[in-house]
Amino acid sequence: MDRIEQFSIIAADIGSIFKYMSIATALPLVVAVIYGEWDMILPMVSVPVVLFILGMFLLQVPREDREAPLSAALMAVALIWLIIALVSALPFCLGLGVPYLDAVFEAMSGWTDTGLTMMRSVEEMPRTLLFWRSLMQWLGGIGIVAFTVAMASRTGLTQFRLYRSEGRSEALMPSVVATGFEMWKIYLALTAASIGLILLSGVPVWDAVNIALVAIATGGFSVHSAGIPFYNNPLLEVLIVPVMIAGALPFKLYYLLYRQKDTRFFGDQQARLLLMLIALGILVIAWDLVTLTATDLPTAVRQALFMATAAATSTGFQVASPNEWASVTVLFLAMLMVIGGASGSTAGGIKLSRVVLGFQSLVWWFRRMFVSGKVLVPFKYDGKVIPKNVADLEVSRNMLTIMLYFLIIFVATILVMHLQPTSFDSSNVIFEVVTAMCNNGISTGFVSPDMEAPAKGLFILIMWIGRLEVIPVIMLVMGLFKRSD
Repeated sequence: MDRIEQFSIIAADIGSIFKYMSIATALPLVVAVIYGEWDMILPMVSVPVVLFILGMFLLQVPREDREAPLSAALMAVALIWLIIALVSALPFCLGLGVPYLDAVFEAMSGWTDTGLTMMRSVEEMPRTLLFWRSLMQWLGGIGIVAFTVAMASRTGLTQFRLYRSEGRSEALMPSVVATGFEMWKIYLALTAASIGLILLSGVPVWDAVNIALVAIATGGFSVHSAGIPFYNNPLLEVLIVPVMIAGALPFKLYYLLYRQKDTRFFGDQQARLLLMLIALGILVIAWDLVTLTATDLPTAVRQALFMATAAATSTGFQVASPNEWASVTVLFLAMLMVIGGASGSTAGGIKLSRVVLGFQSLVWWFRRMFVSGKVLVPFKYDGKVIPKNVADLEVSRNMLTIMLYFLIIFVATILVMHLQPTSFDSSNVIFEVVTAMCNNGISTGFVSPDMEAPAKGLFILIMWIGRLEVIPVIMLVMGLFKRSD
């Protein structure tokens, strides 16, 4: 099957996604009207208009009457995320005069829930664009395809493959559309609860809404250049912690809680591991701050609680600069960021499920080494016995993804250090690559508008690859350079 034939099969589905996204991306226009920012109307309307035109054009492509192969779905998802970021950059260019490369960086950071920014002064930005940044992270948290399948009226293998290709594996309902609806119900309920919780800290409604949208999406953008420290509000920091954790937990748990009244909320392996990592992070970071940087204990505990949670949940909020910490503390924080949150959540990183599966597979392999080849050693995952042939395949896929994550981080770090000569310590450069690859957003200050253009382009690529968990981007590149059969 050649590329043109594959594209004709899936073009209509891509067109539908762009059409529905054009509706969602029009929401900032409401903010422009409320705050009378009339000069932002045309820049902001460029996104829904371009997406709608693209969508309608793709819907006119003659459709092949068969389901798309998995390779086409993977390539399509990678292409969708890239195009969305390229189009979403327009308001920053047209409204603020930001260079297009910086605008694409901002948009990619938004949609991938990373939180790194190219904006020099957030306070000077119109509220329309501030809300646009928060909205991108909120929509990106649930996933572009997950958003559109919930609005679509039909279901099928193509939609399922697009959904799975976006890095989502949860199946709450028999159909992918029903699953999309359930996820959105959960997401909206969590967002509303988060806004109410953050309002208890006394911050203005505008700030509370933006903080909640970004926190539940485990993003990192802020409406102030100083971020969360701008408020100097310990209660706010404490209240944001459970919101970040809520976004990093598997949404399947919420579904079981309210639909099946399953109260064993923390019986889930991923939930337990997340809390254990946060607890470990608090202890290690607080100890390091007290012993290595002479920080007083209350400040150390306050920073450790927030930063450990933000790192483990892949949320880019921060109340301290890792650049001021000891290198060993920075690398420990990077380890939490690499692991990330749960599968089926809004978090980035390798994902807790892969860590659990990787550990259990290592135990399984070693157990098999110490017994006779005729003895069958069962592989158990999530309380179920998995057949050996299935276990071997899934373990191999799991380890391949983990290996690719570390390989990309290693290669990207070397490239960045060549493309962007800096006085920053190498541990800080590694940290920045990890924060981009794992869509975290906590920064040492290395990533800035003063970076060279090739370095900015590389970080855009890293954020895109990390959000789609590597494979879809590799498939897209291979598809573009592969000869047609």
